Amino acid sequence: MNRLQLYWRLARLDKPIGILLLLWPTLWGLVWASSGVPPVSMVLVFVLGTVLMRSAGCVVNDYADRDFDLHVERTANRPLTSGQVSGKEALLLALVLTLCAALLLLFLNPLARQLSLIALVLAGSYPFFKRFFAIPQAYLGIAFGFGIPMAFAAVQNQVPAVAWWLLIANVFWTIAYDTEYAMVDKNDDLKIGIKTSAITFGRFDVVAVMLCYAVFIIMMAVLGVQAGWRAGYFVGLAVAALIAVYHYTLIRGRERVACFKAFLHNHWLGFAVCVGTILGAL
Repeated sequence: MNRLQLYWRLARLDKPIGILLLLWPTLWGLVWASSGVPPVSMVLVFVLGTVLMRSAGCVVNDYADRDFDLHVERTANRPLTSGQVSGKEALLLALVLTLCAALLLLFLNPLARQLSLIALVLAGSYPFFKRFFAIPQAYLGIAFGFGIPMAFAAVQNQVPAVAWWLLIANVFWTIAYDTEYAMVDKNDDLKIGIKTSAITFGRFDVVAVMLCYAVFIIMMAVLGVQAGWRAGYFVGLAVAALIAVYHYTLIRGRERVACFKAFLHNHWLGFAVCVGTILGAL
C-alpha cells in the first residue's frame, strides 16, 4: 500500500460517516440562518471545511490514542497504530489539513473567523477528554455542532440565541449516536480505562440513548415552532423520530454489529432533519 493510501485511511476518508455526521448540523445552521436558501459560496466553504477539519481531527485522535488503540479490536490495524505511518507523518498530515482549512477562512467574515479558533481548540482537545471526562460524547457534540454558530456568523454576522439552542440539541443527538458507537468497544474500553458514555450509563445505556434522541427531537420541534417553519419541517422530524425508534430495535440486544449499524444509520436521521429544515423554510 502506498503512502497516499495510508494517509487517506489515516484521515478516515475511506469512512465518510464522520464527515456526514459533522456536515448535517452545519447545513441545518446554514439553512436556518439564511431562511432556507444559503449562498452557494457559503455551502461550498463549509462543506470543504467540514471534510478537511474532520480529517485533521481523525489524525489527531489517532495520534493521541495510538497506545490505546493497540488494545481495541476494531482499531488495532489503523495505519498509525499498526506502525505503517509514523507519529511525525501523522502530525505533519494534520498540520497540512488544518492549513488547507485555514485558507477557507479568507472567504468568511471576522466573526466567523474568530469562532473558527474555538472550533479548532474543540477539535484538537476532544481526544484527551476520554482520559477523564465521564461523558466525552457531550464534548464531541459541542465540537461537531460548532459549525452551527459559525454558519450563523458567516451568513448573518451575528450568533442569535437560536444558534446556541440548535447546538445544545445537537449535543443530545451526538450523545445518542456516539453512545451506540461506544457500545461496540465497551468491553475493550473497560480494560484499558477509557471513559465513554456507554460505560458511564452502564445497564441504562439503551434507555439513555433513547432519552437523548427524544430530547433532541423535542428541542428541534420547539425551535421549529418558534421559527414558524412550515409543515415540511415537522415531517422531517417525524421521519427522524421513526429512524430513532428503528435504532432501538438494533441496540436493545447490545450486540456489537447491530450497535455499529445503528451508529452508521444516523446519517439518515441527520439527512431527514436537513431535508425537513429546507422544506420547512421554503
